[in-house]
Amino acid sequence: MPLMIIKKREDLAESKVPPGGFRGLSFGFTGLSFRGLYLTNRLYLLIGICIVLFIFSFFVAPLFIVPKIAWYLLLVLIFIDYLFLFLLSKAPVAKRITAERFSNSDENKVTLRVTNTMRFNVEMEIIDELPEQFQKRDWVLKEKFKAGEEKSIAYSLRPVERGEYHFGKIILYIQSRLGLLMRRHDVEASVTIPVFPSFMQLRKYELLSRTTLQSGQGNKRMRKIGHSMEFEQIKEYVRGDDIRTINWKATARKVSLMVNNYTDEKSQQVYCIIDKGRLMKMPFANVSLLDYAINSTLVLSNVCLQKQDKVGLITFDNKMGTMLAADRKPIQQANMLQLLYNQQTSFLESDYEMLYMQLRSRVKQRSLLILFTNFESLSGLKRQLNFLRSIAKHHLLMVVFFENTELEKLSAADAGNLEEVYIKTIAEKFAYEKRLIVKELSKFGILSILTAPESLTINAINKYLELKARQAI
Repeated sequence: MPLMIIKKREDLAESKVPPGGFRGLSFGFTGLSFRGLYLTNRLYLLIGICIVLFIFSFFVAPLFIVPKIAWYLLLVLIFIDYLFLFLLSKAPVAKRITAERFSNSDENKVTLRVTNTMRFNVEMEIIDELPEQFQKRDWVLKEKFKAGEEKSIAYSLRPVERGEYHFGKIILYIQSRLGLLMRRHDVEASVTIPVFPSFMQLRKYELLSRTTLQSGQGNKRMRKIGHSMEFEQIKEYVRGDDIRTINWKATARKVSLMVNNYTDEKSQQVYCIIDKGRLMKMPFANVSLLDYAINSTLVLSNVCLQKQDKVGLITFDNKMGTMLAADRKPIQQANMLQLLYNQQTSFLESDYEMLYMQLRSRVKQRSLLILFTNFESLSGLKRQLNFLRSIAKHHLLMVVFFENTELEKLSAADAGNLEEVYIKTIAEKFAYEKRLIVKELSKFGILSILTAPESLTINAINKYLELKARQAI
């Protein structure tokens, strides 16, 4: 009889054994091998019962026939289970369905379509080899399938950083109703999915450009200060028209009151400037400030394009990064998405002097500059204030920086001992300095937004629409 070699698989990560307690065994015969055969807990339990019966029958000889019959019956059942799992049935079919790209910091749907091609009911444990960025090593689904049944199993993934995410195999562990053996079947489904900035938010804010202002509680109307000077047409006067817009020459020709009609100014330049310095590496809800800024820039640029403004992009840290000239072509949105995909935070101090020099040489027309950055202290602002003031002399500058929500929680918490009093006081000091930064910027005519990271997008859009309505750009 050929020698049977039994090898115990020690490496859990490589064998992908699902939780449940069973261990995989690899059996080999001369010229024949059985791969993917696993023993279940139920089989171990029945073998243990047979052993106990054999031990008990050692003391009661007439009962020896009982464990003997039980043992042979167990062997027959194991053979039948193996026969149906491996020889008389084809392996199940599985397929992963995903989008071509994922949206960062959003829930992205993934669907597993599994078909039971066997002629009997089975139970399956399904393991999808998720990208390492998610750090999920215990992901497993348990499903029951009827003969020939197909199921679509959906789940969602929320990436928190941009980049390439590699999915591996789909691993199926199949067992029949006997539950003595388990068959492992690996389905090759390797694929690499790129994770882009949050393009899902574009749909969420699609209607924003048609409203004057958006808030968490609803829409508000913003009164316009003055009127736009971009001429549209001459029309007849109707009750309610501004009499200051009467066109007297056209009135004389038509012998009826005619007024000039104006429309909102278009084709104004808006640049989103993203600071990639060390302070933008700080994470909130597992998403870095840089990713919050990138997601907000993508949505804000879409609103600007719908308002017929030209939008551009600048990134910088200790040196100049990407620069995309302002334009309103339909392809501009796709260009920004592609450029924002590969942006990474550096751990160096940002050079605002270099930024000022680059803006002076490259951006000739007065523009709205929306600077996404972060200042943790008033002293940090004062080191860069002269450069910000210089930029504000030539452009309408709006500085967007972030509240430290963790410090806000500490400052709002009750202090129970002396250590907590010190912590609460320091947290309140830093929160107060953030408010002082807003006042310091406003003294020099620099607009600012102090916002929580999760509210960045809506606050930035609100401010842009307000400036647009006031015709401050």
